[in-house]
Amino acid sequence: MCGIVGWVNLKGNIKDYSNIVIDMRDTLTFRGPDSSGIESYNHAILGHRRLSIVDPTGGLQPMSKTIGNKKYTIVYNGELYNTEEVRNDLIKKGYRFISYSDTEVLLACFIEYKEKCVDYINGIYAFGVWDEYNQELFLARDPLGVKPLFYALKENSIIFGSEIKSILKHPSIEPIVNKEGLLELMSLDPQRKLGGAIFKDIKEVAPANYLKFNKNGVYLNEYWKLEAKEHEQNLEQTTHHLRDLLVDAIEGQLVSDVPVCTFLSGGLDSSFISMVTASAFKRNNKDPLSTFSVDYSENEKYFKSNIFQPNSDSHWIGKMVDYIKSEHHNIVLDNEELATYLIQATKAAELPLMADIDSSLYLFAKEVRKYATVALSGECADEIFGGYPWYTKKIDNLEIFPWADSVGHRKKLLSKQLKDLPIEEYVKQVCSDSLKNVDKLAGSLKKIH
Repeated sequence: MCGIVGWVNLKGNIKDYSNIVIDMRDTLTFRGPDSSGIESYNHAILGHRRLSIVDPTGGLQPMSKTIGNKKYTIVYNGELYNTEEVRNDLIKKGYRFISYSDTEVLLACFIEYKEKCVDYINGIYAFGVWDEYNQELFLARDPLGVKPLFYALKENSIIFGSEIKSILKHPSIEPIVNKEGLLELMSLDPQRKLGGAIFKDIKEVAPANYLKFNKNGVYLNEYWKLEAKEHEQNLEQTTHHLRDLLVDAIEGQLVSDVPVCTFLSGGLDSSFISMVTASAFKRNNKDPLSTFSVDYSENEKYFKSNIFQPNSDSHWIGKMVDYIKSEHHNIVLDNEELATYLIQATKAAELPLMADIDSSLYLFAKEVRKYATVALSGECADEIFGGYPWYTKKIDNLEIFPWADSVGHRKKLLSKQLKDLPIEEYVKQVCSDSLKNVDKLAGSLKKIH
């Protein structure tokens, strides 16, 4: 991952204030420890921290291109899966490239197609392009929101960054959590309302949205939406189609000039990812895949089955390691250390999330980083493949999100001054609004009362 930041003020000359954006940028050093850059104009300053994955020398950012008398500068965090396809299309249109990085391809794609560039690229991304000729900023985030992107509108400026903490570093933005932010935090966390960011004045560019900032104002547009369609394939066709989609998605993320590994818990998602990756490595005559699993001191002694984890991981991890012949590493974490790193994990995530799960992932990734730069995992696969218990639990009336059943307990934590926060009402409203935005098949039953 990389980190991007920027500050645009169309009414004031900010070129001499690069130090502010440098401070913003360097809050993201852990996201991009390999290199950094800054590009300054009279009305725009863009900064970047880089984790080098592909083309270590040719992909440095901010990256600029000049076409005629028009100059464009990009800062980008992400990965394009169809880089060569887009590059070849642009070469036919007369573009020439001096690197093999996807950054240069993305910048050229924007120059050619402007906001329509999102229709041509396939990947995970958050990026900003400053158009010096037209004095316009363009921000975009990938369809599923894999890569984060936040912004604030303040005093004739737009300030943006990969993380909330980078924006808070700007002197115009105060670290204030108002009543609405507290309501969102105490009601929904670790989820957030679409476009929300808890802190006053800071918003999130929602997934599948792009933003334009120019002399005429701020424009936000949703460029893609998930559509509901009839499922017309039989079981065999569905199986082959799903497998093809998964293999394509996994192999698309294996393009790298640095070591790649996988997380392996023995579950369906991580096992499939590891199998596909190991097969690709073997097919391309690479060294055996390195796999990593996490365990906890005395876990075998004290492990108890629950609805989220019915059995211990070790048995299934062993079966997969034998099957794919990976170089396996088992990282054991100490429980006291897990508690100690809760603060650090929360700072990294920027908001409270899921307690020990976050500190264990933080410590686990910290150890894996000693061996590899890129790790593929099955994080978030449960949301797609029904891995949580509420997917099989019958729900007669969906008034709140199935995972938000702790609302009553959360309200008990509030101080006397905050007891009037309408937590239950807020959760129900957000759930209702979310369901209204979900596409439905024609003829689907709708609750009217």
